[in-house]
Amino acid sequence: MIAPNRPLFSLGQTVATPGAVEWLQQAAVDATLLLSRHENGDWGDLDEEDSATNQAAVTHGDRILSCYNIQGTRVYVITEADRSSTCILLASEY
Repeated sequence: MIAPNRPLFSLGQTVATPGAVEWLQQAAVDATLLLSRHENGDWGDLDEEDSATNQAAVTHGDRILSCYNIQGTRVYVITEADRSSTCILLASEY
């Protein structure tokens, strides 16, 4: 999906697991870029069904999950249904 010019939903408080923080630093990946992709509807490497689930979640307030395969590592970004928080974590921590 092509990201619109403005966020589709609020991220709330943004956090990351210790493993994700370490990996992001070692891989020189900007966490704000992942968060921006997520909140703008670029769900990354999700299939059509999961992407459609996210689209519905934007409207109906359910949990939103994005998955990005970066440098051979799967990174998840998950926003809670109540939009109180968004967490970046590695697939191995999910």
